[in-house]
Amino acid sequence: MRRLKRFAQLTAAERRILIRVLFVVGVARAALCVLSTDTARRLTAKAATGAAASLDQMVWAVKVVSRYLPGATCLTQALAAQALLSQSGFPSQVEIGVAKDDLRRLQAHAWVVCHGQVVLGGPQPSHYNSIIVLD
Repeated sequence: MRRLKRFAQLTAAERRILIRVLFVVGVARAALCVLSTDTARRLTAKAATGAAASLDQMVWAVKVVSRYLPGATCLTQALAAQALLSQSGFPSQVEIGVAKDDLRRLQAHAWVVCHGQVVLGGPQPSHYNSIIVLD
């Protein structure tokens, strides 16, 4: 109930952005379950067509939606954010990196870089060795 109250307190523009981003993140999530990453990227980009907002608004919306959408991993968030940012005129890249944890197990992480700054994915990307960059 509290979530609905907070949603209702948002401006109409913020609600529209969240609903639009929910659709795009949902498409990315579903596509990554059954398709290759390249195909999921293309489908997510099509789902983001027509989206337009500021960089901060898009990143905020992806973070909010991802808290409530089960399985919205860092890769799901990164693909959705990159598609939305591109549609809004912000050139960005998805970077995927790997690192070993304390038990020497391989860990992977995805993040989004826009204008040379990490805008989604943490401060922790510095711990990962970037192995793939998706423009």
